[in-house]
Amino acid sequence: MAALRRPERIQLTALCAALLAVRAASMLVVSQPGYTDAYYYAVVAERLALGHGLTTDFVWNFMEVPPLSELPFASHRFWMPLATLIQAAGIRLIGGIVGSFGAGQLAIVAVAAAIPAVAYAAGRSLQGTHRQAMVAATFAGLGGAFAPAWVSLDSFAPAAVLGTAFFLWFRRAAGGDVRAGALAGLAVGLLYLARAEGALFGLAFLGLRSRAGLAGAGVALAIGLAWQLRQLTLGYPTDLFARSAFLLRYEDFFAIASPTLDAYLARWPEALRAKGDALLTNAVTFAFAFLLLLLPGIAIALRRYWPRPDVRAWALLALGVFLAQSLVWTLHSTRGSYFHSLAAFVPFGVALAIVGSARWSGKPTAVAALASVAILSVFSVAQWDLSFNTLYRQRAAAVARIPEGRFLAIDGAAWRWISGRPAAVTPAEGPSTALCAMAAFGAVAIVLEPAHFSTYDALARGESTDELRVGSSENGITVVVPTRPQVCRTAQAPLRRDGPPDPP
Repeated sequence: MAALRRPERIQLTALCAALLAVRAASMLVVSQPGYTDAYYYAVVAERLALGHGLTTDFVWNFMEVPPLSELPFASHRFWMPLATLIQAAGIRLIGGIVGSFGAGQLAIVAVAAAIPAVAYAAGRSLQGTHRQAMVAATFAGLGGAFAPAWVSLDSFAPAAVLGTAFFLWFRRAAGGDVRAGALAGLAVGLLYLARAEGALFGLAFLGLRSRAGLAGAGVALAIGLAWQLRQLTLGYPTDLFARSAFLLRYEDFFAIASPTLDAYLARWPEALRAKGDALLTNAVTFAFAFLLLLLPGIAIALRRYWPRPDVRAWALLALGVFLAQSLVWTLHSTRGSYFHSLAAFVPFGVALAIVGSARWSGKPTAVAALASVAILSVFSVAQWDLSFNTLYRQRAAAVARIPEGRFLAIDGAAWRWISGRPAAVTPAEGPSTALCAMAAFGAVAIVLEPAHFSTYDALARGESTDELRVGSSENGITVVVPTRPQVCRTAQAPLRRDGPPDPP
């Protein structure tokens, strides 16, 4: 991209500042982590900033619990660590001033501040005019469906910046620039630390039979292998792939027992139907992420600029991630994983769409399009408020009704953050296995919410058993307590604790 003239620099700077103000308004709504992934990153980031390393003192999934483990134990056996590392840096710097959540969120927003700048750079690299690049920057900065994601304690914003940076550097690497190749490899390595499917971006280097390609592949591999060495020293969860690819019901992801290939193949019609449904659902998600009206521009740009290596890489990687998410990580993809993946493609894709269609250069059309993305951004933030803030308030109000000590709930990460106490996920197998988890974990209660695993339906309806008594219920949150000391009667306990449980 050529050097910007002074008026262009001023305009771009002013736009980035204005979009930061938009981010600040979004932060008023996204004022707590909201959902499991973000709660997980936030809790571990706080522990890391306090000097406890990448460890967790709660159980969000039994896959992550080493056999016969004590709390705390190593974290990030499933999710990647970059969002946690960024937040921890913010907490170390300003956590004492604005608190752990505020500091972690500000660190993410500092990364998100670069989204309009990299989208602008993408527009200019595609030979777009200053006006077109500014429209692309505004589109990407507002976010549309990603508006709340740009300020969430998650990997969305880092992935958006790193993915766009990769495409910008990859074009120069394809021209033989070794330094650009190394920077593209750095982007891939860091993107992998943000999202596991980021490793697929490294496949693009296979098409560069040059020193630049080798440099990029080498840097990306060094980062990836360093993380895998950490995982190897901890011992890989034996059922990591099974819980990712062999699920027939999503709630079985949270079972103590692992899914098996035999059971998966025995119900192959159901598995194939799920993959077909995922292909359709994720295609709709892709269209929604690009606000529908950007799709014609993307199609035009792909046809026009196909000879460019960065455009081919964008298209082929977007297709590869779509297929991998839909056909391999099928049930995860339709529950947010694919939407997460799209963040790395959005700024460059927006630039493609706007530069690819001459219609976007017209002022009336650009204004109408920007108005549309602004409306969708406001709607998305409002939807985030309805989906997560109401539940947060209900959970916070219910903490006082839970007996003192550890407890089980469907979202161990969320309840750990809200209550400040160790919490573990309720096993998807049901109440009998939950008694085993309670005995092993030292839990004194089970907390049921309107969203719960189907095996707990009877308890949620208020039907007590010989071993579990349904207690208080308010706003759909029910506290269940054991009627006698917890005894494991069905499955081996997933955790072991020395000493008695926390006092009731």
